[in-house]
Amino acid sequence: MNTAPRPLLDRFGRVHTDLRVSLTDRCNLRCTYCMPAEGLDWLPKAEVLSDDEVVRLVRIAVERLGIASVRLTGGEPLLRRGLPELVGRITALGPEVSLTTNGIGLARTAGALKEAGLHRVNVSLDTLRPERYAEITRRDRIADVLAGLAAAQAAGLAPVKVNAVPVRGVNDDEILDLAAFAAEHGYRMRFIESMPLDAQGAWDRAKMITADEILAVLSTRWDLVPVGRHGNAPAEEWRIAGTDTVIGVIASVTRPFCGGCDRVRLTADGQLRNCLFATEESDLRVLLRGGAGDDRIEEAWRNTIARKGPGHDINSAGFVRPDRPMSAIGG
Repeated sequence: MNTAPRPLLDRFGRVHTDLRVSLTDRCNLRCTYCMPAEGLDWLPKAEVLSDDEVVRLVRIAVERLGIASVRLTGGEPLLRRGLPELVGRITALGPEVSLTTNGIGLARTAGALKEAGLHRVNVSLDTLRPERYAEITRRDRIADVLAGLAAAQAAGLAPVKVNAVPVRGVNDDEILDLAAFAAEHGYRMRFIESMPLDAQGAWDRAKMITADEILAVLSTRWDLVPVGRHGNAPAEEWRIAGTDTVIGVIASVTRPFCGGCDRVRLTADGQLRNCLFATEESDLRVLLRGGAGDDRIEEAWRNTIARKGPGHDINSAGFVRPDRPMSAIGG
């Protein structure tokens, strides 16, 4: 007889129910705020978890640790071969499954992903201007992203969320345009404060557009009604008065939500991270490939979460950037 899983707790009493799984560190864009123009040294294929290994770890997380939602990330997860089949195997385990993507390739895969059981998608889009998109991403692919958004909406991967990172002097003059675009198409707009997770180490706090600045800009056009935050979701949300349009703001730097964090992250090469900004990892791949049983893997998972700190300390003098950039950690 199946028994309820024992909660995945840290020493501060936070219950972890949200698993972020990076399926690849590779990406088909070269966004200036993420990586250099020449790209990065990608993981060798042999070091990346196989489908069977990913499914086994997700099964342990769901059945033994109480994980209820799984977000598939990258790099760019649509670059993973056989992704719909992998999604189907994960959804069969019972969690809610979502996907964060740059949208390139989504137009041709949205239907198959929906049929496989994918619940919803988050699509990164920092500008609506083709020339600026090419400058930011170093690729002329905005038409593919817009087509991908429409395909996701048509396939029923709702709510389709659009993620944008406003950066001073780069795209901060498009906050209103992006919000209006999302409202017009029935997408859910989310603005995210930029974080020190670029591969170049060039993050500049002075160029970060804060949540308060974003809200001030939005308030010049619309009356915003606070919706609050749903559970431990990272986004604070506001509804445009008189409409059903909801806009979210993720203030990771200026209003950190670490006290309610329920996330744990698995990298494409099988390293378990208890925080986006963790400076240490636990190697689950070596356990998988060394013949460890489910009990041993569960124990390693619980030990990792038990060591989780109170927060990321971005705003303290002692903050240490993680060795891996966002593209290698997975959002």
